[in-house]
Amino acid sequence: MRGRGNARSSPALAVSWRPATWHPCLDMGHLHRPRSSTSYRNLPHVFLFFLFVGPFNCLASYSRATELLYSLNEGLPAGVLIGSLAEDLRLVPRATGRQNQQSLPERTGSAAEWYPPLSFSLASGGLSGQYVTLDNRSGELHTSALEIDREALCLEGGGGAAWGGSISISSPSSDSCLLLLDVLVLPQEYFRFVKVKIAIRDINDNAPQFPVSQISVWVPENAPVNTRLVIEHPAVDPDIGTNGVQTYRLLDYHGMFTLDVEENENGERTPYLIVMGALDRETQDQYVSIIIAEDGGSPPLLGSATLTIGISDINDNCPLFIDSQINITVYGNATVGTPIAAVQAVDRDLGTNALITYSYSQKVPQASKDLFHLDEATGVIKLFSKIGGSVLQTHKLTILANGPGCIPAVITALVSIIKVIFRPPEIVPRYIANEIDGVVYLKELEPVNTPIAFFTIRDPEGKYKVNCYLDGEGPFRLSPYKPYNNEYLLETSKPMDYELQQFYEIVVVAWNSEGFHVKRIIKVQLLDDNDNAPVFLQPLIELTIEENNAPNAFLTKLYATDADSGERGQVSYFLGPDAPSYFSLDSVTGILTVSTQLDREEKEKYRYTVRAVDCGKPPRESVATVTLTVLDKNDNSPRFINKDFSFFVPENFPGYGEIGVISVTDADAGRNGWVALSVVNQSDIFVIDTGKGMLRAKVSLDREQQSSYTLWVEAVDGGEPALSSSTKITILLLDINDNPPLVLFPQSNMSYLLVLPSTLPGSPVTEVYAVDKDTGMNAVIAYSIIGRRGPRPESFRIDPKTGNITLEEALLQTDYGLHRLLVKVSDHGYPEPLHSTVMVNLFVNDTVSNESYIESLLRKEPEINIEEKEPQISIEPTHRKVESVSCMPTLVALSVISLSSITLVTGMGIYICLRKGKKHHREDESLEVQIPLKGKIDFHMRERKPMDISNI
Repeated sequence: MRGRGNARSSPALAVSWRPATWHPCLDMGHLHRPRSSTSYRNLPHVFLFFLFVGPFNCLASYSRATELLYSLNEGLPAGVLIGSLAEDLRLVPRATGRQNQQSLPERTGSAAEWYPPLSFSLASGGLSGQYVTLDNRSGELHTSALEIDREALCLEGGGGAAWGGSISISSPSSDSCLLLLDVLVLPQEYFRFVKVKIAIRDINDNAPQFPVSQISVWVPENAPVNTRLVIEHPAVDPDIGTNGVQTYRLLDYHGMFTLDVEENENGERTPYLIVMGALDRETQDQYVSIIIAEDGGSPPLLGSATLTIGISDINDNCPLFIDSQINITVYGNATVGTPIAAVQAVDRDLGTNALITYSYSQKVPQASKDLFHLDEATGVIKLFSKIGGSVLQTHKLTILANGPGCIPAVITALVSIIKVIFRPPEIVPRYIANEIDGVVYLKELEPVNTPIAFFTIRDPEGKYKVNCYLDGEGPFRLSPYKPYNNEYLLETSKPMDYELQQFYEIVVVAWNSEGFHVKRIIKVQLLDDNDNAPVFLQPLIELTIEENNAPNAFLTKLYATDADSGERGQVSYFLGPDAPSYFSLDSVTGILTVSTQLDREEKEKYRYTVRAVDCGKPPRESVATVTLTVLDKNDNSPRFINKDFSFFVPENFPGYGEIGVISVTDADAGRNGWVALSVVNQSDIFVIDTGKGMLRAKVSLDREQQSSYTLWVEAVDGGEPALSSSTKITILLLDINDNPPLVLFPQSNMSYLLVLPSTLPGSPVTEVYAVDKDTGMNAVIAYSIIGRRGPRPESFRIDPKTGNITLEEALLQTDYGLHRLLVKVSDHGYPEPLHSTVMVNLFVNDTVSNESYIESLLRKEPEINIEEKEPQISIEPTHRKVESVSCMPTLVALSVISLSSITLVTGMGIYICLRKGKKHHREDESLEVQIPLKGKIDFHMRERKPMDISNI
């Protein structure tokens, strides 16, 4: 097994370059010679020859094909090595199998030592060829940029069957997905027609998925324990084997159920719901849980759906009466058809299982049945015939409540008949409001004093005074209707509210002077009006969500109530006009979601309105305010206000002085927005205040030691995990005049030079050479003679720019001897120029005959009068003399402006030079000190060694 593609090489592949049975068509040396470059150009013609002629002539005798089989995982990136055809076909040695065919040696010995340059090409350019690349020289197969998806590939029919007589390198499983390739190996002496199979192994890249999001299972409430019910719509996983669905479970078993999984012959797993406890629909008619399907990958992937377990009703409850007996009183003059009572039984079942019919028991006498009629459906007992004088005063009515398949429930109604000697008063109603079957229907919004009915009170005897009043509570009143006698008007007395009380039962009572009472029951049913708007539980709904939320994230479920009934109480939810478009509100469920990712840095708070609207006519609505606060996540790195920072600092800046402020911001809030600064490099020299961002130097900085510093500052926020960023800081040191000129020549005040008397005037004698470590004007050097001693020292002058000392006048006989010149070397620094002095000793004589004498003269302290004349350089001649005093202010202003411009240009020049890492030396005839051009100066002159100056 080699490490590149799970391919195994069989010893059967170690075959000769020719098949055992030779055929002229396979020995095509006359068409191709490996050593001939011209033959390579004929390869396309040879290939075409094989395609069109070979199948009819050659392949009829040589039909055996070589087969290679590889396997690899799906989803691999481009460039993964699948296998080497050259190695696996034993066409080249293992040691050279992965080398370029151009590196194979030329034929120098026997055939066993020579290996020709082989050519590999795909003979099939179908779908399979899109997923691999074949190196036509090395024979290596690699994955292409088109990623292999086993599920999509097999769905497209990417598999294939094995060929007979093939040489197998790997044994695929029965559920493998195959890529088929046909490869031609040339030249023709070693021609191979290779069939390549690539078995695609499955990886766990698909999660189980239920075909529906809501699954319902119905279980009879009398289902015994261990009842098994199949759960339809099992989860589907495109992956195979252990990567497919392996098990199911419920998120909540409710203590009543469990799950079992059965596997059929095809390996498909089906979940079954098992009842583990006694069910009672009347106690709980529904169970809701989440069913989860889990595959066998590592890590496993999950899929889920909502499982609703409904408990179907069976007839396990019978009708029941609340009371076992009721007492009824009926007057002898009661009107036929008058309801005298009603019985009602209750059955807790549903539908036809709860259907109740009422009937008399067989024990009830027929006379009682004829006198009192029982409604089988409603249980209402009515007076069926007029009560005569011979009717029994007491009747026992045994009533049965019958349910399907149940023993009837029994209630006893005792009816007592009171015989009337005198005819009682009569109450005759005449309804104004809508009345159906003795029930008056009123709208709840009817105004006060709405008339309901007229009542006429009559005394059949005509000799008794009859009064009438209203018995019972409610927003009603009964008053005489003048100017008529015995006429009464029933009307409303207060506003009515359906939501407080929907039904009223009032009694109109008439009684005469003999104390005989007659009652008339009036039932009033209120009809609901859309007089209530929906009401939110909270008028202000405060929500929070973390930024970078997932799309369609759940925010909350709005809930509003409407006291009205029916459609008038059905509430729909809508977003207000001020709500952003990416918020969604389900009009039915009231679920509020946000469809996009929120960014706290873009907007932290949202405030908009939501509406709850009922279905009344006209509809009513109420409004609530939603405030959404987006909570911060550490998703922003600290950000410097500049890409990099540059600071100009004068040298010798005091330690811990303030260099500059490094400004940084972080768009996050709270701890996520706290930023700590630190110096990454050069921390031994520089330090930064975390709070203020102030950069300081721990020590004083010297430009002459280092002119610039480059350091990196890192900003780290306080989030978890922390985010950081960095910036580059460049510190440029500005020069100050802190270094006096350094005289390099002459090297000592005890040095002297021999000047020959024949030296011509104007000839250079020597020079003073000095340097200044400062820059700019601080390094501009001027030379001057400030003191002289000797026979005639004024014969020598010094160039203020170059420091060259020349002879001004011809030397006389009296000028022989030691001339001593005190030279002042001064810079042009600001605010105070610095200077150095050096003694130049010139000995005028023909020869140096007595050095000890000269040295004794040098050791004597010279008495030289110091001249106060300052050196002047670069002074251009003035063409005209300014005589007017009025021009002086203008000249002063121009001088200040010029000096400022020069300073600015100098600073910019320093910065540019340091940035580019180069130093540009430019000649400035008026400012810069140059080494004299008049001959070369011997800088190796030793002390006390004379130098001859002559005219030669």
